[in-house]
Amino acid sequence: MNKSMIAGMGIGVVAALGVAAVASMNVFNPAPQYAQVISATPIKETIKNPREECRNVTLTHRRAVQDENRIAGSVLGAVAGGVLGHQFGGGRGKDVATVAGALAGGYAGNQVQGGLQNRDTYTTTEQRCKTVYDKQDKMLGYDVTYKIGDQQGKIRMESDPGTRIPLDRNGQLILNSNSNQA
Repeated sequence: MNKSMIAGMGIGVVAALGVAAVASMNVFNPAPQYAQVISATPIKETIKNPREECRNVTLTHRRAVQDENRIAGSVLGAVAGGVLGHQFGGGRGKDVATVAGALAGGYAGNQVQGGLQNRDTYTTTEQRCKTVYDKQDKMLGYDVTYKIGDQQGKIRMESDPGTRIPLDRNGQLILNSNSNQA
């Protein structure tokens, strides 16, 4: 064998090994480095926090009435009306005017006492409380739909992954938050 033939075979072996090495590195058909994010849907939970809300209310009360039937007003009015009615007329007319004055005065005294009793009020302030609920949304994570090549998958993640999720050498998702890049 001559030297050029041996050299040619050596170069051929080296070239074959080089092609095999390049083929094993997937230079011509590299594996994807990222999964494409198709959708990332936020998952939220609404929490209701109860709290007590109070306000002061002013109330008007009527004082207790001592004379429910308004007898004092009726009697005083009748006496005043009778005295006033007695000033008019003469003879039998004076008696009629006295009785009419007493009746009118009794009625007027009764009404005056009723008005005074209704206006005899006092006010108090009371605190009224009720429970109200403050709503707060708590983020639970994201339901993510992704695609690697022609295959589609779903996963729940703690944070929004952006537009892509990195893959390791084996084509598996890298889920730690430091590697998520948009």
